[in-house]
Amino acid sequence: MEMFEQQKVFKVADYIKMGEFLNMFTFRVIWQALLPVQEAGSNELFTATRGLLMILYEMDSRRPYTPPDHWLIKEVKASSFLVDLDKGKKTAMFILLKMPHIIPFGERVKVFRKTVYNERVSLGLCDSQSTTPQSTLITVHRSRIVEDGYRQLAQQPVRAIKGLIRVRFVNEQGLDEAGIDQDGVFKEFLEETITKVFDPSLNLFKVTSEQKLFPSSTSYIQENYLHLFEFVGKMLGKAIYEGIIVEVPFAPFFLTQILGYGSSSTYSSVDELPSLDPDLAKNLSYTKHYEGDVGDLDLTFCYDEDIMGRLETHELVPGGKAIPVNNDNKIRYVHLMAHFRMYRQIREQMLAFKRGLNSIVNPDWLSVFSAPELQKLISGDTADIDISDLRKHTQYYGGYHNNHKVVNWLFEILEKDFTPTDRAAFLKFVTSCSKPPLLGFAHLEPPFSIRCVEVSDDQDTGDTVGSVLKGFFNIGRREPVGRLPTSSTCFNLLKLPNYQKKSTMRDKLKYAIHSNTGFELS
Repeated sequence: MEMFEQQKVFKVADYIKMGEFLNMFTFRVIWQALLPVQEAGSNELFTATRGLLMILYEMDSRRPYTPPDHWLIKEVKASSFLVDLDKGKKTAMFILLKMPHIIPFGERVKVFRKTVYNERVSLGLCDSQSTTPQSTLITVHRSRIVEDGYRQLAQQPVRAIKGLIRVRFVNEQGLDEAGIDQDGVFKEFLEETITKVFDPSLNLFKVTSEQKLFPSSTSYIQENYLHLFEFVGKMLGKAIYEGIIVEVPFAPFFLTQILGYGSSSTYSSVDELPSLDPDLAKNLSYTKHYEGDVGDLDLTFCYDEDIMGRLETHELVPGGKAIPVNNDNKIRYVHLMAHFRMYRQIREQMLAFKRGLNSIVNPDWLSVFSAPELQKLISGDTADIDISDLRKHTQYYGGYHNNHKVVNWLFEILEKDFTPTDRAAFLKFVTSCSKPPLLGFAHLEPPFSIRCVEVSDDQDTGDTVGSVLKGFFNIGRREPVGRLPTSSTCFNLLKLPNYQKKSTMRDKLKYAIHSNTGFELS
């Protein structure tokens, strides 16, 4: 209201000018070595200018007010950071951490991935000519995915979780499922675990009015709830570490807390309260701007919470239940109430979650991202699918190849007949995530694949010489009108019947992706 509608104390144009000046000023100080790196953290002028700059940048991250690419500095190349990382230098990384926004997001993701790769090499977690990384094998029953995963992984050393984890699933009949694979089956385990633990019905997490996730303040009813939060943090950290995209939408204020920005002296909970409780934010704004005697509102320094039908009163300050809100202390009340709802109420859960996440992913590596960018790192890009990039990095099985008639039809349908919504549904159908990888499909693990299928899923035993030849040469083929496309999301695999008409494939594919039929996860 004050910044955009009333435009006081400054106009929006003034904020843009301030940001432009401060951005270049702090950049010049570091990049041109006007201030030695070791002194930058203690210099009062640098600390003050950078502090104000980051406030302006974080405001822009919450609600954009600057032109596109306003914060980028053209003379900075991400390639120089990658070179320095290869040489083990820290200066470039220091600059990147101090001013993450001066480099395009995609380039910072490359630096992040390179940093992870370097650590994996140093820990001996990558295949080499002389060594093969050790793996951790866990056995998980389909009906107890979270419980079995927690029991076997929660106490594993961090190095083991960062390394290769192989999963053996046990089906409902108690029989081992075929196949142990470090990429596909583990991806399925990770996705299934994350889906279940973030389900609000479990009461570890709640959703805002915009269906964004944050820790539940009543999660303590779960046994060992803090250990569970730490485990969940580790699993999300593992997904980020491996570059596995998971469609988990977090509340912006929780992302800010994950990054540690909430502990900054310049951070105000009031700014992000609307992302948690817009109604409370409006009420506090009304209290702040109330022109009469605030005492008429009959408020005290406490918050009443309904916990399963029982009213529990939380005091914002000691004895707050007996302290009335008046015109002199209303600003303090507004900030304390926002701080309680945004931080104090879920502090233990948030700290446990961060402890797990940061044990896998160094918090300094994540500090190069803003809260919205961290969400992209977790859940992928919001842009439309680049069909040419997808086709370029697709693998084929069962006789299909890049110039096969059915494959040509598929990509024509995706590009010309499908809407962006259809394309997102298609990607979710095959990979379990509707968003493309941040750096393109070359970085999708496992690679996107298409396989020609001959029989129903329950009869499918894999490719044979005969099936591959039939798929390749299109031998003895009838229109498979009774078959829908299916998918193995754990392997990012589309199982596509060898349709004889493009129109049939288009209709079947559209039906499958929008009705969620045909999923075969295991």
